[in-house]
Parts: sequence; structure tokens; C-alpha cells
Amino acid sequence: MAQSGVSVAPECISAFNDLKLGKSIKYIIYKISDDWKEIVVEETSTERDWAAFREKLLNAKSKDRKGKEGIGGRYAVFDVEYELESGEGTRSKITFISWCPDDAPQYPRMMYSSSKEAIKRALNGLAADIQANDADDIEWDSILTRVSKGR
Repeated sequence: MAQSGVSVAPECISAFNDLKLGKSIKYIIYKISDDWKEIVVEETSTERDWAAFREKLLNAKSKDRKGKEGIGGRYAVFDVEYELESGEGTRSKITFISWCPDDAPQYPRMMYSSSKEAIKRALNGLAADIQANDADDIEWDSILTRVSKGR
């Protein structure tokens, strides 16, 4: 359980294991439930379309404690594939992304920040970890540079 008291639903780990074992899932988007008690799977996809994935993060909504909907955070795992510049082939890194925009309300930002380590601990086998707080942080080129470490 996280510092925040938020737990990780078993379905989060099952979906991650399916992605890790190559069962056609390319990304998973997780959210904290509307009652702020549990991290759950919002969506899994077999598509590699980074632009569509990015839009889903940019359009994420969360409810505050009073039930008012606003800008929200998300956690995500994306199987990032890239070609090595040296021509040595393709690499794949399972990348964890913590998305919490700077302009999100204070409560969602606090909850996503304080619950991040709980989901990371539950997902064994992450190769990269990215904290993203604005749209530029989740541009493909930015992600690729960070995941490949410039290779």
C-alpha cells in the first residue's frame, strides 16, 4: 500500500505481466479510482500508435474529493521499441510513465505523486521510469532520448 493509503488492484499486475510476456499488449494506462482508494487498469491496447496514446494522457480527467471533474494524472506502461543508431538492431524497453500535469488540481497531483512508488514496486521488470508533467515531456522524441539514453 502506498503512503497515500491507495492500494494496487491485482488486475494491474496481471495486465503488466501480459505485456511483459509479449501477449500483444503494447501499452497499459492506469488510474486511481474515483474514490481514491485503488490503482486500477483504465485501458490496455495492442496499438503502437504513440500519438493516440499521448492524447489519452493529455485528455485524462480525475474527480476531486467533492466529485468535480478536472485535469487528471495517470500512470502508464508502454513497450518502447527503437532502432540502435549503430545499426545493431532493435531494442525494446518496458517504460513506466507517471503523468501528472502541472496544471492539475492539487489533490490529484498529491495523490498521484504519493502513490507512484506503490505501483512501481508492484510491476517487476520496468526498464525505464519517466516523470512527465507537461506535454513536451511526452513527445516521442523526448521519450526516445530518455529511454534509449541517446543510443
